[in-house]
Amino acid sequence: MISWLKIHHFGLAVRVSTLVFSFSLAAVAYDGKPMSVSATEKPKELEGVGIEEKLGTYIDPELTFKDENGQDVKLAQFFDGKTPTIISPVYYSCPGLCNFHLNGLTDGLKELDWNVGQKFKVVAISFDPSEKPDVASGKKESYMQVYSRPGTEKGWHFLTGDQETINKFTQAIGFKYKWNEKAKEWSHSSAAIVTSPKGEITRYLPGIVFEAKNIKLALNEAAEGKIGSFAESLILYCFQYDRHQNTYSLAAFRLVQMAGGLFVLLLAIWLLPVWFRAKKTQKS
Repeated sequence: MISWLKIHHFGLAVRVSTLVFSFSLAAVAYDGKPMSVSATEKPKELEGVGIEEKLGTYIDPELTFKDENGQDVKLAQFFDGKTPTIISPVYYSCPGLCNFHLNGLTDGLKELDWNVGQKFKVVAISFDPSEKPDVASGKKESYMQVYSRPGTEKGWHFLTGDQETINKFTQAIGFKYKWNEKAKEWSHSSAAIVTSPKGEITRYLPGIVFEAKNIKLALNEAAEGKIGSFAESLILYCFQYDRHQNTYSLAAFRLVQMAGGLFVLLLAIWLLPVWFRAKKTQKS
């Protein structure tokens, strides 16, 4: 009998394969003609598109957008010095990739035992200047229903802005995109950008599938270990981000350091009684 776990894993594999296939169709316009592109050459539609990581850069807190209610909000509202923020550059009318990104991020967040708005914030920012708060409001309503944690609405926002503000924002985060006239849609990449409580870019999480472990480690890293428990901060110390695998992996050197420190501590605990007895004997 096939176990439920195997069925679950098979279903997940099928889902990811479907997403990747759909992304391939959405990312590049196909006009029915053969494409002569080498393995190392980007399709013309994707030239100049991508993400240039700008770790350590501070995003201008004075950049002003419209929230889903049509109210002016500065990014300073999210960079309040208290909790880190996950930023998703997307556009709400995207037929493919942006939906996959937000779906994947929401799935990952649902696996966390932290709630949006308590230990961290989430902000989606549209890079399409034609989109307005009414579109953002509908998008937020949809994802709040999927996230299904009442009371978290104040921690998750969907913003829109004018072209000048969008340009400053995308340049600050290294997000490169362009309009695909054939497909009548934006060509772009996908990444969740984690910022510190003060608006410093601390980690890029690329792709459309986000593991809860990576999200939690990235948030704890952005907050310098101040939002998790002691055990979670200890786990953060043992892990480091692997850019090649796009995930956090165990750092062997840190494990050796911890093991050495633990050995010294245990040795000290074992020797203390001996030292006290020796001192007592000397006094006698």
